[in-house]
Amino acid sequence: MKGSRLVPNCKRRHLSKLFSLFQSHRTLHTASVTDYLQVTSDDLENERKGIDFNALFKSCTKLQQVKCAHTLVVVSGRFKDNFLSSKIVNLYSQHGDVSLAWWTFHHLPNKDVYTWNSMAFAYVSHGRFREALGCFNQFFSTSGLRPDFYTFPPVVKACGDLLDGKKIHCLVLKLGFEWDVFVAASLVHMYSRFGLVGDARKLFDDMPARDRGSWNAMISGYCQNGNAAEALDIADEMRLEGVKMDAITVASVLPVCAQVGDILSGKLIHLYVIKYGLEFELFVSNALINMYAKFGSLGHAQKVFGQMVVRDIVSWNSIIAAYEQNNNPVSAHLFFHKMQEARVQPDLLTLVSLASIVAQLNDHQNSRSVHGFVMRKGWFMEYIIIGNAVVDMYAKIGNLDSARAVFGGLLIKDVVSWNTMITGYAQNGLASEAIEVYLLMGEHEEIIPNQGTWVSILPAYSHVGALQQGMRIHGQVIKNCLYSDVFVGTCLIDMYGKCGKLDDAISLFYQVPRKNSVPWNAMISCYGVHGDGEKALELFREMRAERVKPDHITFVSLLSACSHSGLVSDAQWCFNMMEEEYGIKPSLKHYGCMVDLFGRAGELEMAFNFIKKMPIQPDASAWGALLNACRIHGNIELGKHASERLFEVDSENVGYYVLLSNIYANVGKWEGVDDVRSLARDRGLRKNPGWSSIILNNKVDVFYTGNQTHPKCEEIYRELRDLTSKIKTIGYVPDFCFVLQDVEEDEKEHILMGHSERLAIAYGIISTFPKTPIRIFKNLRVCGDCHTVTKFLSIITEREIIVRDSSRFHHFKGGTCSCGDYW
Repeated sequence: MKGSRLVPNCKRRHLSKLFSLFQSHRTLHTASVTDYLQVTSDDLENERKGIDFNALFKSCTKLQQVKCAHTLVVVSGRFKDNFLSSKIVNLYSQHGDVSLAWWTFHHLPNKDVYTWNSMAFAYVSHGRFREALGCFNQFFSTSGLRPDFYTFPPVVKACGDLLDGKKIHCLVLKLGFEWDVFVAASLVHMYSRFGLVGDARKLFDDMPARDRGSWNAMISGYCQNGNAAEALDIADEMRLEGVKMDAITVASVLPVCAQVGDILSGKLIHLYVIKYGLEFELFVSNALINMYAKFGSLGHAQKVFGQMVVRDIVSWNSIIAAYEQNNNPVSAHLFFHKMQEARVQPDLLTLVSLASIVAQLNDHQNSRSVHGFVMRKGWFMEYIIIGNAVVDMYAKIGNLDSARAVFGGLLIKDVVSWNTMITGYAQNGLASEAIEVYLLMGEHEEIIPNQGTWVSILPAYSHVGALQQGMRIHGQVIKNCLYSDVFVGTCLIDMYGKCGKLDDAISLFYQVPRKNSVPWNAMISCYGVHGDGEKALELFREMRAERVKPDHITFVSLLSACSHSGLVSDAQWCFNMMEEEYGIKPSLKHYGCMVDLFGRAGELEMAFNFIKKMPIQPDASAWGALLNACRIHGNIELGKHASERLFEVDSENVGYYVLLSNIYANVGKWEGVDDVRSLARDRGLRKNPGWSSIILNNKVDVFYTGNQTHPKCEEIYRELRDLTSKIKTIGYVPDFCFVLQDVEEDEKEHILMGHSERLAIAYGIISTFPKTPIRIFKNLRVCGDCHTVTKFLSIITEREIIVRDSSRFHHFKGGTCSCGDYW
């Protein structure tokens, strides 16, 4: 045979074994690879010319194929060929085996620059940056070779700290590579990564020539450092210089448009995408969906999604998140089902969105399904983000026991985990539990509180009126330079307002940024709970003058403020303006505020007719407001009708049974009282006991009606008897209609004296210096007799007494109350 003369027997045996190896593994199935394995005598005639290694390498799609190709290179005697061995290094890297890449590299006797570059790149591609720098240092110090333009970009990327980066930069300057466009772009990336965007910009400006990659590097640098406006400016400069945006540019700039609220620029970029055919780029379409979602333009987002020829998991996650984040959980859930029909497996981010969807739908059954799926995947052990999402899901549907159990089971808790648990308790009205978790968080020194922590805990302190603790948080906010943050500032405004320090709330309001509605809403609400509807309306007019657009919360706060102050015509003006001028469709909360407004003003028929004309089905808030108005004004018949409607829509709220019972009790219809109480008892409902609290010396004392267990019980009741005797001399007469029990008159007076707010006030008087203000917090509405007593007490004690009940503040001073007896 002709081939026998050219190939030694030993080599022929090696090739034969190699051929058998390929056949046995059956890993090379493409026609091109099969051709190369037909080792005949003709092929071996000139092995160096007969094997097209480039084509062979391109055909390798699996690691085993790469190993076989490597063997063929060795057997054919080409293993000393730096070019081929570098290709093998790259192939091992591409198929995930850096160890074999290094072994191949290590056994090369004469390495050239290309080979060293290939090994450094292999390390960087797999995130092994320390090894990459070690490889470069060895190359530079021992090889005697000079780096080239391709050496520096991967090495710059491998720099783990700024010092390493600056050393490489010095070397670049020393070797004269700073003018190379790829090297300069990598340095721009490096400085941006370490937050030195100014240095990155200087490098960028000094570049004698810039390609599209350089522009993308600078845009990306600004995006990474939160400089959205500068990123858009660079994109504009890029277009002016005639450099066309590519898919990477577009995908970088679109999120910036959403960040700065510039939908016009976003739409212009979308037009550019269509003009140059970039819409077929998968990640460009995904970026467009995300941008439109941030603007709430769900129709545009869905249109982009619908026109996609190919969709990946990111595409499905983007459209699901678009609807989930814009409070449309039904559509989000529908897209999740479509994703399942398309046989796309959900990933971690899908489940994060799904947990939020389930929470928005208040879907208790599917909450368990989400939890079970995550547990089966074992994601709790690996990813803290999904653990936080499940805790948040349970908290939002009110299942705090499950939320706490998941929270307790997280192996690693970050600051978001703690914030989520604190928020969960606070939003469910469990302020004490929220504070307990916050204090427990403080025991973990590695957890550093952040903006989210303050936003989570401040509402809890507001709820219990813990002014001193709230002020400590304010101090920490100032220390951490977060005082100008609009969300933290708004929570502080709310805290001071709800703790009775309205002047401090106003002062803080004018110190925080007021470009959106959030701080305005908080301040309007503060005026409302303090009974100053006129000031609330004045602030609303100021808000409009500053061209800040109100939202639905603004009008809820406004209507509530008008209701507490009896401003009927002003409230009607606001209600009409909401839809006519701002296009905000009234929700059940807005209708409930209007019913409450008419009812408090004594316009019961107007309130009832308003409910009947509502374009949507009235809920418990509307009927509850009417029932409360019937209690205030003693309308039994209408109250009975309102309660019947209430029990149809919310039969589990014991407060409505109490209201109806009080209506009967106020007019002495004790049979009606017994019937209502029996109905509530038969349904397993129990009345929440009334309580009042006072904070003295950083300690909260809580008093219940008729409380006899306080350590200073005898002193408190003795003080109350003395005070009652004194105020009777200046005109106080007990109002027994607020005793909702059928007992004798002397017993009624004793019951009134034992009301929780009087016990708290008396304790405050005996525990503080004369003329010191007293602050009381009550979970229910202040009764009329206690309201009268407190006005008299403010005279004889010469104190300001501030009482916050379930709906508003009462500032008692000199015998008058800030509510004007309208509450």
